[in-house]
Amino acid sequence: MTAIVKKIPYWSAAATFALLTACVPDTANDAGNFNIADTCRDNPFALQVLGSGGPIADDHRAGASNILWIDGKARLLVDAGSGAFVRYGEAGIDFNDHDAILFTHLHGDHASGLPALLNNGAFAARTEALTIAGPSGNDQFPSTVGYLDALIGKDRGALRYLHPYLEDNDALPRLTIQNIDSSKTGLQRVWDQDDLQVDAIAVHHLDVPALAYIIRAKGKTIVMAGDQSFLSEDFVQTLAGTKPDLLVMHNAITMADGQPRGLHRDPKSIGETAGALDAKTLLLTHHMQRAVNVQDQVNAAIAKNYGGPVLLADDLSCHPI
Repeated sequence: MTAIVKKIPYWSAAATFALLTACVPDTANDAGNFNIADTCRDNPFALQVLGSGGPIADDHRAGASNILWIDGKARLLVDAGSGAFVRYGEAGIDFNDHDAILFTHLHGDHASGLPALLNNGAFAARTEALTIAGPSGNDQFPSTVGYLDALIGKDRGALRYLHPYLEDNDALPRLTIQNIDSSKTGLQRVWDQDDLQVDAIAVHHLDVPALAYIIRAKGKTIVMAGDQSFLSEDFVQTLAGTKPDLLVMHNAITMADGQPRGLHRDPKSIGETAGALDAKTLLLTHHMQRAVNVQDQVNAAIAKNYGGPVLLADDLSCHPI
C-alpha cells in the first residue's frame, strides 16, 4: 500500500483547501492494509477517522467513528457507527488500550456498531474497567445507561449473554457507564487522568440529546463537534477563541433551500463556527452525498468566515495533531 495525498482544487485567495497529512489507502476500502494505523501510532497524538460517512449506505464510508491515538495506544473511541467494527480491525486497534468510549448521540450511524465492538472485547482478556459515556435521554431517545441496558442488560438486553460487562464479574471487564446531562450549559468534565482530559458540552441536534467533546493531550486540543445545528449557541460562546488544533465537524448539508438546518450546521455556519473558535485546522467528516456532490460550493461557503486549512476525512485517514 502506498499513502496518497488528495488535493481539492484551488479556487480562492482566502483559503487553500488540501488534505494535509491525511493518509488514506489507495482504494477507499482497501481491506487488509494496516499500515495506515502505523502513521497514527508513530505520532504522540493523532486522530484516526474510522468511519467518515453518514446514515445512508451510498458509498464506501462506514458510519461515524473515530479513534484518538496517544503514544501509540488507541485511548479514546468517539462514536461507533455502522461499519466501525470492520474499520476497527483494519486499523489494528487493541480493545485493551481504551480509556473510554464516548458517544456524541445515539443515532444509529453513530452508535449501532457498539454491540459488535463489545462482542469483540469479550475476546480481549481485558481486566481493567472501561468507561462508556454519552448523553442523557429524553422521551424519544434512551440515555446512554438505558442504551447499554437495552443491549446487554441481564433481564431484557437483546445481547444479554454479554451482561457480565455490567457486573463485578471476572468473565468480562466492568463497564462504568456515565450519562452526561445534555440539557446543561457549559463544560462537563468526563475524564481527567494522566495526560488526557476530556470535557463534554451539550449541543442542539433537533430533538436528539447530543454532545460535543473537547479532548486535550500533549498540550494540544481536538474539538469533536458532533452533529449540531446553528442553534448550538452555548457551544460557540463557551469555546470562542480557544484555538483548537483540530476542529472536527460534519459535512452533511449544503446551502440549498430545504436543508435540515435544525439537525446540522450548513457550510456557512460551519465556517462561522470555525472562525469563532479560531481553529487552526478544520476537518470535515460525516460526509453525505448531497454535500460531497457540490464540495466546491460547500468549501466556498465555509471560506467566507474561515481562512484556515480544511481537510476532508476518509475512512481510516490519519490526522496527526
